[in-house]
Amino acid sequence: MLRFILLAIALSHLALPANADTRVPQSRAEISLGFAPLVRQATPAVVNIYAKRVVAERVSPFRNDPFFGNLFRDFGETRPRVQNSLGSGVILSAEGLVVSNYHVVGQATDIRVVLSDRREFGAQVVLADESADLAILQLQGAGALPFLPLRNSDTVEVGELALAIGNPFGVGQTVSSGIISGLARSGVMPGSNGRGYFIQTDAAINPGNSGGALIDVNGALIGVNTSILTRSGGSNGIGFAIPANLVAEFMRQAKAGQSRFMRPWAGLQGQAVDADIAASMGADVPEGVLIVDLHPQSPFAMAGFAVGDIVTAVDGQPVNTPPEMMFRMSVAGLGQGADITRLRDGALRTITVTMATAPETPARDSRRLGDASALPGLVVETINPGVIAEFGLPLHASGALVAQPGPLGARLGVQPGDIVVQANGQAVANSASLAQVLAQRGAVIDLQILRGQQRLSLRARL
Repeated sequence: MLRFILLAIALSHLALPANADTRVPQSRAEISLGFAPLVRQATPAVVNIYAKRVVAERVSPFRNDPFFGNLFRDFGETRPRVQNSLGSGVILSAEGLVVSNYHVVGQATDIRVVLSDRREFGAQVVLADESADLAILQLQGAGALPFLPLRNSDTVEVGELALAIGNPFGVGQTVSSGIISGLARSGVMPGSNGRGYFIQTDAAINPGNSGGALIDVNGALIGVNTSILTRSGGSNGIGFAIPANLVAEFMRQAKAGQSRFMRPWAGLQGQAVDADIAASMGADVPEGVLIVDLHPQSPFAMAGFAVGDIVTAVDGQPVNTPPEMMFRMSVAGLGQGADITRLRDGALRTITVTMATAPETPARDSRRLGDASALPGLVVETINPGVIAEFGLPLHASGALVAQPGPLGARLGVQPGDIVVQANGQAVANSASLAQVLAQRGAVIDLQILRGQQRLSLRARL
């Protein structure tokens, strides 16, 4: 009984939204209920998701050989194989909009959603983004469904009680309890692309919980469970959820008819301010993001920011890493003005910067080279800020980006994402100049390309 009394006291002292109706349990019966009323309220809005996708699997006669299997990994023909995935989702609107993880439903050819009352619906992805690991689904033929309200995730505090709801290992809908263990986690997962920004919890999250709900004691959605840190494959008490504020922006864009998540473009390269940087700049506390490079068309450059400035807050929320800054810009919303706090020469100033996508100037001028070209079928685009943002290119990249190598280009070693900077000894400024050079067919073709951090020379006799 003491355990339940302590739980009741903890619940009564929780920091909750201002409009929350909280009170101390009035009777022994209320104390003994635990989380049962909350679970009954929330679980109907959490669903199980079964997705299928067709993947190409290479069948090699050496695939089971411990030595030749690695040497001939790309040898043999490919065959289609059906790949199944299991996860969870959260209903966010009465008309059947559901949020889940991209890694659960992304590129799926068939999606089946099962509610807690065992009703089943087909679903289609209406908005998805792999880097954010979020997807919005529309249930087909659904209406008047239970759904969870979204809480402003900026009001969440470390130490709050939280429940994780999902379908771990396919055993069925499961609820686990814990607390909020940390906020503003970024770069914590292996293979992270740097854009991740998470709420940490010790509520048990296991495979199959992905896309499920992390809720507070009022039944509002704090975040979408997405991943764990583990050595065994099971929960070690370190789980991560995507904050509800980013989910809200996904919902807004989905309702507006977007099929691809549009995020603001900063057009800058930033670095977390550490103790050494802070000392060199005369700052007492290491905080903020130091601007180390700016694109000429960056909205920050146009608003008066310069290399060496430190961004300390976005819309009043402190930022200490580039992923945190990107998250704050994303939730501010496209077309909106975000208040950016700048530190320069020891003085703080707040400047409004318009959140916008990367500009498409100069034009991409996408070109597919014809049969008369030295590399027929090659598809290239002029690099501009939009291309830089879409493909994650260096901030000052220029030249022509390879979208498709074509048959001869692939044989030469050209890959999608390569940047062609020189062709047959001539500099490549854009897609038009590359097409012009390759139209002058000779006995030899020589390309200088950038691939990641490498500069490569591809040369072949035609």
